[in-house]
Amino acid sequence: MKTVVACRTEKEIDILREANQFVAEVLVTLAHMVEPGVTTEELDAEAFRLIQAMGGQPSFLGYHDYPKSTCISVDEVIVHGIPGKRKLKAGEIVSIDVGVYHRGYHGDAALTVPCGTVDAARQRLMNATDLALSRAILAARVGNHLEAISRAVESTCTEAGFSVVRSFVGHGIGTRMHEEPQIPNFVTGEKGPVLKEGMVLAIEPMVNAGTHDVRILRDGWTAVTADGKPSAHFEHSVVVREHGGEILSATPKLVWGQRVA
Repeated sequence: MKTVVACRTEKEIDILREANQFVAEVLVTLAHMVEPGVTTEELDAEAFRLIQAMGGQPSFLGYHDYPKSTCISVDEVIVHGIPGKRKLKAGEIVSIDVGVYHRGYHGDAALTVPCGTVDAARQRLMNATDLALSRAILAARVGNHLEAISRAVESTCTEAGFSVVRSFVGHGIGTRMHEEPQIPNFVTGEKGPVLKEGMVLAIEPMVNAGTHDVRILRDGWTAVTADGKPSAHFEHSVVVREHGGEILSATPKLVWGQRVA
């Protein structure tokens, strides 16, 4: 069956940009809150407060019965970490994933930040994942096949000695949180659809220091690395344009995923 991917009008894209700017503002605030002793629950509570104050709704809260407004994934947690009593420790890396529903459309972005000073290995992991996102966004241009995005992520990360997660993928985004197409972070052997002007994609490399294998904890959500090594996660929602993806979730206060080399 042929994958059908929506192309958004500029009016729709303006609303998506608003939703994603809400997301970006929340990420900026939470990133600056990350320090030893802060609980993931405290980060989530501030996100909920901010999203409501801006007039949005948390996209994640209640989605398939997910219990919180954000996903906070620490060190060995890849994605879908449920905020709770866990206190952040110096030397850990913290992935923050935020979604906002606004005027009928969803915004979605994520980033990974250090808690205090981290070791060189964790810093390299974050840098490689961030760079992979940058290159993937550049590949999100009119006329490319979807595979170009996947190839950009995989090649960047494997060359750096890391592995990309295969159990979770990026996705289209719009009136629903997850829309077509699915966007693997690795080459599957299929080119996928041709990218067209106005497609909106949530591109999100999830990269592990060790094996790409994943283990799901008993809460049914939290995905951790099978070998216990750290993982990083960066994400932007972007619009496919002629010369590469336009980032909807960027903010001048804290710009990530835009270092292209």
